[in-house]
Amino acid sequence: MLITPPTTTIQLHDQLEFPESGVLNKVIWKDATCQYSLFCLAAGTEISEHTSTRNATVHVIAGSGTLTLEGQPIPLEPGVFIFMAANAPHGLEATANLAFLLTLSSANP
Repeated sequence: MLITPPTTTIQLHDQLEFPESGVLNKVIWKDATCQYSLFCLAAGTEISEHTSTRNATVHVIAGSGTLTLEGQPIPLEPGVFIFMAANAPHGLEATANLAFLLTLSSANP
């Protein structure tokens, strides 16, 4: 679902769809400098350590898990907001169905 800004409102809770296994990723909106994606992970899903060339934020909407960012575990629960600098190694595990909004933006202002 691609939403055209700037006057659109979306209720993220209405967009949650948890797969039976693995990851469901929906791009909510993007332009040349930012991309907003809704991730829904089934309980027990792991995303192995990786990096991104862009700055990122994670805003947890539902569920629980652990994000390991530069070797440090961060508990994930609704309301947690995390900033990740470009090229920071990170991975995660969903201990229950987990949903978060991932924003990717340019590494340079």
